[in-house]
Amino acid sequence: MRTSVLIVNPSSTRVTEERLAAVEAALPRTVTTIRTLAPGDATRLAQELDGTVEAIYVFSGDGTFNEVLNGVTGRTPLGFLPGGGTSVLPRALGLPRDPARAAARLTTARSRRIALGRVNGRRFGFSAGLGLDAELVRAVDRLGRRADGRRPGDLAFGRAAVGLLARRRFRLEPTIELEGVGRAAFVFAANCMPYTYAGPIGLRFAPSAAFEGGLDVFAPERLGPGSVPLLAWWSLGRGTRHVRAHDTDRLVLRCDTPTALQVDGEDLGDVDEAVLEAERDAVTVLI
Repeated sequence: MRTSVLIVNPSSTRVTEERLAAVEAALPRTVTTIRTLAPGDATRLAQELDGTVEAIYVFSGDGTFNEVLNGVTGRTPLGFLPGGGTSVLPRALGLPRDPARAAARLTTARSRRIALGRVNGRRFGFSAGLGLDAELVRAVDRLGRRADGRRPGDLAFGRAAVGLLARRRFRLEPTIELEGVGRAAFVFAANCMPYTYAGPIGLRFAPSAAFEGGLDVFAPERLGPGSVPLLAWWSLGRGTRHVRAHDTDRLVLRCDTPTALQVDGEDLGDVDEAVLEAERDAVTVLI
């Protein structure tokens, strides 16, 4: 019987054969490696393995981490090894950025129960966005993969963000109704802190969000040319007045027009409505 399994996405930005060999050497010898071949493979594998192995390790980027989270019931401990360009989830859990060091730590790790978020039934490990950042994810996806098959890095995201705001003349008006709360130009929902990373810098749009709690929702009512520079200030956790919900279990968002939605950096298309829900005590992770 396989005691544990390592799911690997060979297309993730920082996954190489050399790094994979180092990760495998750091993990117990009884771990079996399985490579994904196409989107959705990790969810299917997680569903098949859940409850039949001692642990599921995942060496990939945040998109594959998300697939695994959507394939498990919470019975099997999960170990996330950073193989993506950003790898927000393992970094937010406090793991080393080097995948081999992270793997070595997980072999003697303690376990932790954490909460997840859901939007329209889809789980997310650290964040979901409606509007601005979802459009940014989509814009970077349109750039395609590099020659080595990897996604563009943080610099490409920065250029795309400036271009996106410039096309809007650095102005975003309220187009989303937060049920019982008010209106907003865009919505960031987080179940941990930071919301994401820009290189080594953690972006703290929801500085009080925690894996043990519900969802925090950062949602400025509008954005104008004068307030655009404040985005950087808010990203450092200085925009708490724009946190419209803290430790909440459910919030319904209704859009004036179809609006882009993302979870954990993955584009889910346009929606007219998004139902945010907290799933407390959802899964066990190794840290």
